[in-house]
Amino acid sequence: MPQLHLPFKFLEQPSNAGVREPWLLVLMHGVGSNEQDLFGLARLMPPQFHVLSLRAPYVLSPDAYAWFEFQVLPGGERHINEEQERESRFLVGEMIASASQQLGVPPERVVVGGFSQGGIMALSLLLTQPAKVRAAMVWHSRLLPQVVPHIAPPEAFEGKALWVSHGSADNVIAPGAAQATRELARGLPLALSGADFPGGHEIRPAELQGTLAWLQALSAAPGTPQQQP
Repeated sequence: MPQLHLPFKFLEQPSNAGVREPWLLVLMHGVGSNEQDLFGLARLMPPQFHVLSLRAPYVLSPDAYAWFEFQVLPGGERHINEEQERESRFLVGEMIASASQQLGVPPERVVVGGFSQGGIMALSLLLTQPAKVRAAMVWHSRLLPQVVPHIAPPEAFEGKALWVSHGSADNVIAPGAAQATRELARGLPLALSGADFPGGHEIRPAELQGTLAWLQALSAAPGTPQQQP
């Protein structure tokens, strides 16, 4: 396995040694967390995935990082640091292209995913740079209004896929945010999956099981029997 050189700190778990056509799964944590957070899920992922868990570039406090800083205004709206968001999105896009090249995994076998703010990054990357990935996996997240003007033309999403799941009682990012994402996605020629699950701002077992089944189906070779969730 080649030693990866990337612009982020990261943890990795290679795909199984016998996999002939590996996939790449890039995971991005939520605000105030780090690369250890979602890496705990790597061992559960389908064996064809080489998993990378990234550390966001902006330091909030020891072991706590963000893809961009933000403030919650008195009315409840979020005011983000747009320059930091653009910089992180650019860097993640460059990182994915570099990792794909170094690992020999083409864009059609790359999935980018994340929780909360990491999910924002995954969704934004699919919408603005779809040529670099096959799919995005978005947990408990939202669509940034700042990204909407930069969405790629509809034809760029042919063959792409999007998973959007949320907690029905999420009090950090309201479930309506997931509905808004789905409404936008339904206007694009991509395969939309996912649902709302009971619970708050956390990934519970049923949601994780559904996500793993989606990843397995997405990455199954044509003509290969798909595992049931």
